Amino acid sequence: IAQAGPALPAATPLVQAAPVAAAAPAAPAAPAAAPQAAPAAPAKPAAPKPAPAAVVGAKGTALAAPMPGMIVSYAKKVGDQVSQGETVVVLEAMKMENALPAPVSGTITAIHFKSGDSVPKGAVLCNIE
Repeated sequence: IAQAGPALPAATPLVQAAPVAAAAPAAPAAPAAAPQAAPAAPAKPAAPKPAPAAVVGAKGTALAAPMPGMIVSYAKKVGDQVSQGETVVVLEAMKMENALPAPVSGTITAIHFKSGDSVPKGAVLCNIE
């Protein structure tokens, strides 16, 4: 029993020294998380919402590109009826295909680009009346 007593104090200083030294650098790591919060709140995706309001001389409501990209395909053609929310155009941006919905119900009155065309943000892709 006397041998167990001296073994405990020898192990105790090793345990105390390592965690105390490791705990001190962990505290400065917490402020590094604060800069990550800024990218988590991107206000830029809200900016594309005003873009569909851009209207050209064609009749009807404009469907504008919310981001630059390439027209993959049109799900509708001039004269077709569409319902609000129905996919009209598929736009590839950053290697992802984005289905763009009709902002209103109506008839496609004009298509301004063809499949394969590159379009800038805000470009009016088609009009719906």
